[in-house]
Amino acid sequence: MNLLDRITLEPDKRSGKPCIRGLRITVHDILEYLASGMTEAEILADLPDLEREDIRAALAFAAERERRFVSIPTG
Repeated sequence: MNLLDRITLEPDKRSGKPCIRGLRITVHDILEYLASGMTEAEILADLPDLEREDIRAALAFAAERERRFVSIPTG
């Protein structure tokens, strides 16, 4: 399974934000937890429905989104 296949977009769930495997846990939630300093183990303990691969999928999704980001020079 491709990690990005774990990311789902459903208009009626969390306002259409990218979620993990149809759960109500968004990619943003995972990234925010990691940015705040939580470890993978702490996140998994707090969110028992989450799997290790889900955290990697959130990171892969963010990396892919960043890769596609286009910067337009000013001036």
